[in-house]
Amino acid sequence: MLDVPSSSFVLLSYFAKISCEPAWKWARREKPMANYDLFYVWSGEGELELNGAVYEIGAGSCFLFRPGDYTSATHNPQKPLVLTYIHFDVSEQTQYVPNRYRVFDETVDFEYLLSRYVRLFLVKTFAAEEEAKLLLKQMMIHLLRTDQEPLIEKRGSNQLTEVIHEIANYIRQHPGVPHRVEDLAKRAQLSPRYFSIKFKEYIGQSVQSYMIQTRIDRAQHLLAHAGMNVTEVADALGYRDIFFFSRQFKQYTGRNPSEIR
Repeated sequence: MLDVPSSSFVLLSYFAKISCEPAWKWARREKPMANYDLFYVWSGEGELELNGAVYEIGAGSCFLFRPGDYTSATHNPQKPLVLTYIHFDVSEQTQYVPNRYRVFDETVDFEYLLSRYVRLFLVKTFAAEEEAKLLLKQMMIHLLRTDQEPLIEKRGSNQLTEVIHEIANYIRQHPGVPHRVEDLAKRAQLSPRYFSIKFKEYIGQSVQSYMIQTRIDRAQHLLAHAGMNVTEVADALGYRDIFFFSRQFKQYTGRNPSEIR
């Protein structure tokens, strides 16, 4: 659903976050679904049947049912389901539809979007429908991104992925610090060689290249928006030689820092 604007999402009246009653069940209907239904489990245990396939469901289970799907579900009365469902449609043809099922390991960001969506309609929020469509597209992007994750990450490298991205974020937050690969690897509790290999695999750049890139990105911001001159920026970012800073800046941006200034 990347190829359609948020205005193409048609919001239907059925949506909620609910705690299911102990005797709750979702009986299979004679007619298939007529629209899309985003179905997310916050907690509890149950079993869901989708087009003849059976899934054990629990916290983090997420489905995107499509028009034409047949569904039914039950749950453990001792551990009732808490779930959010959102019915919607799309008015334009789309080629990018998320997979029907996934289980989130990291739930915070997606649960925030779900909660925000429901809260918009609990009170008379200004421009609620416009924001809800934007949130719904964000959720579809989140699902598509999850579907596109490399299999190696889904099979058990999530923790390593998080560590590497945390280190990358640390570098970006401290562009003026003269980071050493050995120190960053120690922070990740990895050997320098293995850290360097995995960093390039997950981030797409070598550690050294990424450090320079973040420093130059910060330099561009300081020159354009902070009112600092070239010498001040070079000094703030740990460059002892302003001429070396200028050469590196031009190598990465194609322009001299004085042009940005």
